[in-house]
Amino acid sequence: MAQVIADRRDVDFVLHEQLDVGAFSEHEKYAEFNKKTVDLIISEARNLAVKEILPTLKEGDEQGCVFDGGKVTVPESFQRAYDLFVEGEWLAMPEDPEYGGQGMPRTVALAAGDYFNGANYAFMMYPGLTHGAALLVEAFGTEKQKKLFLKNMFTGKWTGTMLLTEPEAGSDVGNLSTTAVKNDDGTYSITGNKIFISAGEHDMVENIVHPVLARIEGAPKGTKGISLFLVPKYRVNDDGSLGEFNDVVCTGIEHKMGINGNATCSLTLGGKGQCIGTLLGEENKGMRAMFLMMNEARLLVGMQGFCCASASYLNAVNYARERVQGKNLLQMMDPDAPGVPIIQHPDVRRMLISMKSYVEGMRSLLYYAGYLTDRITIADDDGEKARLQGMLDLLIPICKGYVTDKAFEVCSTGVQVYGGYGFTKEYPQEQLLRDCRITMIYEGTNGIQAMDLLGRKLGMNKGKPIMDLMGEIQKTLAQAKEIEALQDYAARLEKALNRLGEVAMHLGATAMSPKVLSAFAFAHPFMDASGDVVMAWMLLWRAVIAAQKLEAKAKKKDKPFYEGQLKSVEYFTQAVLPITMGKMDAIMATCEAAVEIGEDSFGGK
Repeated sequence: MAQVIADRRDVDFVLHEQLDVGAFSEHEKYAEFNKKTVDLIISEARNLAVKEILPTLKEGDEQGCVFDGGKVTVPESFQRAYDLFVEGEWLAMPEDPEYGGQGMPRTVALAAGDYFNGANYAFMMYPGLTHGAALLVEAFGTEKQKKLFLKNMFTGKWTGTMLLTEPEAGSDVGNLSTTAVKNDDGTYSITGNKIFISAGEHDMVENIVHPVLARIEGAPKGTKGISLFLVPKYRVNDDGSLGEFNDVVCTGIEHKMGINGNATCSLTLGGKGQCIGTLLGEENKGMRAMFLMMNEARLLVGMQGFCCASASYLNAVNYARERVQGKNLLQMMDPDAPGVPIIQHPDVRRMLISMKSYVEGMRSLLYYAGYLTDRITIADDDGEKARLQGMLDLLIPICKGYVTDKAFEVCSTGVQVYGGYGFTKEYPQEQLLRDCRITMIYEGTNGIQAMDLLGRKLGMNKGKPIMDLMGEIQKTLAQAKEIEALQDYAARLEKALNRLGEVAMHLGATAMSPKVLSAFAFAHPFMDASGDVVMAWMLLWRAVIAAQKLEAKAKKKDKPFYEGQLKSVEYFTQAVLPITMGKMDAIMATCEAAVEIGEDSFGGK
């Protein structure tokens, strides 16, 4: 049967052959999750995704959400899919079973999410945002807040959001104007307007819980004066029952390019009555709380973009096997030669191997981020925890920024493989392209991700995280150099890695000089080049395993897969890394045109 959404063989390869997640079962925390259990979880996730969530993809896009008098109705098919999703306890897979989670390794949860998000990530944003909001309650909530909210959110009985953005404060969160006034009973009256609130209003659950960023009266300006509050749509009584409406009013929903099945809302708090919130964490420490959850949110957005790419690739390769058009080039002069499937045409094969290599590399990278999180969780040594956390922090901008950039490119290529049909709504390729596009903007635009990588992550702990990451890459290089078939690819990656080190030092020094603006003009190209090197590492790591399996006489049914891994790294190191080297030459030159050009010289007046 043709694979859809995600290639199960590839998912299994990353989980068991590359990362060996079954070994986590040797630790008490994950004792239940041996290979057999992990495989069962992924099978169940795949079944739910393919049979119940995937059918909502097209309907969700075409029906969209309907706004009427402050109420939002989601596409009809979402109701059943959501009920089945929460019934299966999928919302809080890695979390504590005491609060409705399953306690599984985050790597395994990401693999299940690979299927769910690939099936319809507009739908998955409802539980996905709920999980993130609940994590804030778990990390910063009082015992009372946890008692009243946590289980209801982790089980999906209630959903959650995140209220950051305002009309005059987009990425500049410190400029927000929502206010909080303390009441005599210790609660706060919240007043303000928020926009672009995903899943901010809908009809799937009885209550929606909003973590809200606001400024307490008299607090300092900027991000230093921002606090975080828990604001439910309906107030929650001390016994857990629902109270009166909390004056959180949806004033409209956006009409968007994609993800039409998710309601993107404008919300007014305290516009006509009193909107009551409780402080989540400490006063004026709201941004600190948000930054603690940022890795989770940005990894999720990277996964959303990647899942669009994975589905687009599988659609494309299956279509290319079936679509007959044109003769094989070697038979062009034969008038009687039959038409062939387009997968035989060199340009189509070029597109497919490009899509394949990016999808495989991105899957390995995102799962690896989850793997680092799991290792941090079970590590006994504080030094090892810090080392792993440093590498994770360093990789997050790449997991979000680079991955979503390349995912969109893969989705665009997926349209191209279909030709004219790819541009029509008859096939899913154009929707995947539209849905994917927002991931380059969510959770900080990719330009902000690049600035984070250059301005914060490179210099963390005196550069130790990037040295630790390079050390991990060197381990793979050492293994590859021992395998004759991989030596050329290893040499190419090593050359790019060394050059990246030089580029990082150059940009870091430039960022500390009067030419700081020029340095940050090249932050995104630097993230792009860094991502290419990390992709090449992931593909070489895969190839080392595949070469070893082929050397050990792999089963006949597995040979094409392993041989495909060798071709992916061959393509990427020989066709992509030379371009990366050119990108790095351009960064080293640090052309100042972008920062020196006068504003009037851009034209447009």
